[in-house]
Amino acid sequence: MRTRSCLKDSIPTLSNAPELTISVHPSTASISASTWNGLASGGRQRPGNPFLEHAFFRALEESGCATGRTGWQPQHILISRGDAPVGLMPLFLKSHSMGEYVFDHAWADAIERAGGKYYPKLQSSVPFTPASAPKLLTAHDDADAKILLLQAAEALAERLGASSVHATFVTETEEAIATAADWLVRHDTQFHWTNDGFARFEDFLDTLQSRKRKAIRRERRDALADGITCEWVTGNDLTEAHWDAFYAFYMDTGSRKWGRPYLNREFFSCISASMGDRIVLMLARDGRDYIAGALNFLGDDTLYGRNWGAVRDVPFLHFELCYYQAIDFAIAHGLKRVEAGAQGQHKLARGYAPVTTRSIHHLVHPGLRRAVADYLADERKYVELQNAELGDYTPFRKG
Repeated sequence: MRTRSCLKDSIPTLSNAPELTISVHPSTASISASTWNGLASGGRQRPGNPFLEHAFFRALEESGCATGRTGWQPQHILISRGDAPVGLMPLFLKSHSMGEYVFDHAWADAIERAGGKYYPKLQSSVPFTPASAPKLLTAHDDADAKILLLQAAEALAERLGASSVHATFVTETEEAIATAADWLVRHDTQFHWTNDGFARFEDFLDTLQSRKRKAIRRERRDALADGITCEWVTGNDLTEAHWDAFYAFYMDTGSRKWGRPYLNREFFSCISASMGDRIVLMLARDGRDYIAGALNFLGDDTLYGRNWGAVRDVPFLHFELCYYQAIDFAIAHGLKRVEAGAQGQHKLARGYAPVTTRSIHHLVHPGLRRAVADYLADERKYVELQNAELGDYTPFRKG
């Protein structure tokens, strides 16, 4: 089902964009996969980033993980000129700030202490996924369409009585467009590994300081002591038995960390069936039994680490499955990067370097906007200084 909106009545129409149609969709399924993927891939058949795939969003929604009942009501904005789709913004109406990895709880507290309401808000993101990817999706890098998407989101917020619009883990280009549109910008830090043309893991180790090389070799040896082995499972080799094992790992970690894991068992079956070729499940086995696993997604040139869990505490096994096996895979398949998820300065010692992540924010309340703008200006300076300092602590040989 597709719902037409009258958002265009409150958005300036470009003189070269007659018959502009702006529609708001209550589900990913109401947009065809060819339309969604064409816009998400810049005109190709499939996005380079797996988290932008129609199948990924559809799995999140149809498994019940990202729905109105969980506080993630889809409100995807689609812009067309005539019959031609030109812009898409994945968007959700939210009643909380969980599952985003860019924390605005203090903003909500501030406005609610002052007698206002922060929720609902509009959130453009890949739910439960702290990986940078475009959020203003256009077939041919159409700057005008990207601006219209921002304007449409602002108009939708006004219509729905939302306090704000947020787009998290956006690109540097989108940050520049949003800044020109008077949106606020926030920076944070992640740690990524870069493949400098290595032919094997030892080539990577050769770029490290001697004591760091020894530490990593010791961690790998200890993690796989006593006969523990690792395997990579992908594509048609993925079975429901693999997912049963991994889901037990995922639930154990999630329950200990935050009490209620975001993803349900059905989600993993959905993505396995619809995009298994973009999944790399790394599993640790002791004899016949799986004891730990790490879920990765495969992009055109990047391996994205997402979830990890274990049912036995083995020293350094987390590092082995999540970081070192990921590097092994990237080298073996000629990938440029490994993105190992949010946070974690401990990744520095394992060859993952700091990078800046970006988000953009439109706040309706002028008082809250002024206060947050001042805070973000200071925070960006801090992140810049922190990343420069962290860069000095990477394990690579100097010079």
